[in-house]
Amino acid sequence: MKVSFVPITPLLLLLFFFFTYSLAGNVTYDRRSLIINGQRKLLISASIHYPRSVPAMWPGLVQMAKEGGVDVIETYVFWNGHELSPDNYYFGGRYDLVRFVKIVQQAGMYLILRIGPFVAAEWNFGYIDSYHILLSF
Repeated sequence: MKVSFVPITPLLLLLFFFFTYSLAGNVTYDRRSLIINGQRKLLISASIHYPRSVPAMWPGLVQMAKEGGVDVIETYVFWNGHELSPDNYYFGGRYDLVRFVKIVQQAGMYLILRIGPFVAAEWNFGYIDSYHILLSF
């Protein structure tokens, strides 16, 4: 199966998914900032790349970011680690994306998934990154 991507600016896609998936209540945008439940919100993000550490470290890393004032965890989705060969998928061990997402959710934080197709973070055999999803729990 061939997947085609339509180029969309990352900001528009980010806003689309933020509005679509946000469970934070009333979310709007007035060209100046995001407004969540009537309050202007400046979101501070930090990157935690889940395959670069072991799953036992994830709760501590997420909690440390939260204690440092971070509202949003951002991560690439390392697709070449998830699809080892065509139609051969792997989501275990340090590639357990669902577990990582649940840890961020339990911390009460937002999540930006940089779903690719390229990882520009010193990662061999990545793909072209221009699509992002912001999830709110």
